[in-house]
Amino acid sequence: MPQLDLVSERAKPLAYAEEFAPALTNPDIETPNGVTGPNGKQATKRFNVYRNNVTVSLIDALAGIFPAVRRLTGDEFFRAMARFHLRATPPTSPLLFEYGHDFPDFIAQYEYAQSVPWLADVARIERAWLDAYHAADVAPLAGEALATVPPERLADLVFEPHPATRIVCSEYPALTIFAANRNEDPVATIETDDAEDALITRPDMEVIVRHLPEGSAVFLLQLIAGEPLGVAAAKAVDTCSSFDISASVAAMIEAGVFMSTNLGDP
Repeated sequence: MPQLDLVSERAKPLAYAEEFAPALTNPDIETPNGVTGPNGKQATKRFNVYRNNVTVSLIDALAGIFPAVRRLTGDEFFRAMARFHLRATPPTSPLLFEYGHDFPDFIAQYEYAQSVPWLADVARIERAWLDAYHAADVAPLAGEALATVPPERLADLVFEPHPATRIVCSEYPALTIFAANRNEDPVATIETDDAEDALITRPDMEVIVRHLPEGSAVFLLQLIAGEPLGVAAAKAVDTCSSFDISASVAAMIEAGVFMSTNLGDP
């Protein structure tokens, strides 16, 4: 009885997938050799139909993830941009909502989007919104937990971020533009051109996007990075001399920025 080479047999599906998958998102790649019709001949036309269906599905997924970007650019421009992104960055996960993490960076470099430099940041807020929506369910930090910490040790507290917490800092009014274009309501004239920092959280079941006052993004990013409260507050004050630490702590508790456990060792 001939011996079966198990290593070679297991490698066959992997080798075929490595040949098959790239061709699905790149029309410049020829139909894989293993794609044949009932008569054994290469089924190029059938594969092209399948490839087109995959492309349309992925572009539709991006349109669902980035509705404000699509509204801002128009559907035709968006779908063309998404198609180029798809060829440059094929999906790596079977979950459609996972696709598009690289799309904001792609928009920032996309030649035909350079006239709207805030578009990439709008996309970053939209991507953060979806990531917050799908983040793990964890109880946010309650204000009562801070009341048990001796006042002289508050500066030493280290916080653990809630899985849904995201911060997007923009040199443009990206948050205002995002909020104005997330639905089909008429868009009023946006009268600001100020930089805006956005905080995205999901303290309960609903994702909430908030505007962060000056200094707050620095403060929260330091805490998220693991810096103690005192260090984070000092760096925020260096950024904004009028930074109000008490108000910021109260706001971060209300927003559910941090978890209810792992307060550090006061």
